[in-house]
Amino acid sequence: MDSDLFSRRRAARFAQLLDEANGGRRHHVRSRADDRLTALVGVGQRLVAARPDVEVDAEFRTGLRAMLVATAEREGMGAATATATTPARTTEPASRGSLLGAVTARQIRARGAILVGIAAGAVAVSGISAASEDAVPGDALYGMKRSTERAQLALTSSDLSRGQLFLDFARTRLDEAGTLRGDLAEFSAVLDDMDADTRQGVRLLTTTAAQRSDPAGLDAVNTFVTGQRKAVGGLLDGASRAERDRTRRSLALLDAIRKRSDTLRAAIACGLPAPVDSDALGPAPATCPSDR
Repeated sequence: MDSDLFSRRRAARFAQLLDEANGGRRHHVRSRADDRLTALVGVGQRLVAARPDVEVDAEFRTGLRAMLVATAEREGMGAATATATTPARTTEPASRGSLLGAVTARQIRARGAILVGIAAGAVAVSGISAASEDAVPGDALYGMKRSTERAQLALTSSDLSRGQLFLDFARTRLDEAGTLRGDLAEFSAVLDDMDADTRQGVRLLTTTAAQRSDPAGLDAVNTFVTGQRKAVGGLLDGASRAERDRTRRSLALLDAIRKRSDTLRAAIACGLPAPVDSDALGPAPATCPSDR
């Protein structure tokens, strides 16, 4: 696809073709890009027609709206609208003012058509994303599943929420691991990803707790560790020796996390300043004087 596909002229022509495809007035013009643009219109119509009947959650709608608003601002749609609705100066010839109004109107329609295309594509992708929820490594939709997780992280603003998301992903990796027993390479790889998500989430939550001197983030960590440790321990049943060895490494990580959380909670309770040193699990607090 050419990098200039959505130049102003092609964007205007694309808007005309979309109008015609949806029953609008036919425009008796042709351009060299019509074949390519007509193909894109067809793709858009097929995406809409094949849209899965799924419920789009509120978080996705919020993120999509933010993306569309940002795109509109970046493309200057607000400025174009203002220009189109501002009366021409009395010293400007009427024909020139009419021409400018027509040009800006076409620009608005073209940009609007592009945004509608983005929205339709995003809704279709959301259906594929929903279908990928049960995918495991090796499945065709697994890449989409992981991409959806990265998109969720990108739409999350606070470290506290991001930390909790990472822990949710760690739970998801654990569910995947349960389906991969018997394949040591895939089983170990997904547990590696689980431990990585666990460290990311714990680091964000413990850092937030230390910076705010607020143990709320530690409550989330402890709740996660309690449930996750029991579930990870379930992988030991009927596992091969190699799988048990790999599972015990994840259990050891959870034990280290619980110890760090308890130490940090005690440091907050006795009024120690936020720790300067940190590692993969976040701040490494000093021991309270009464505990030495």
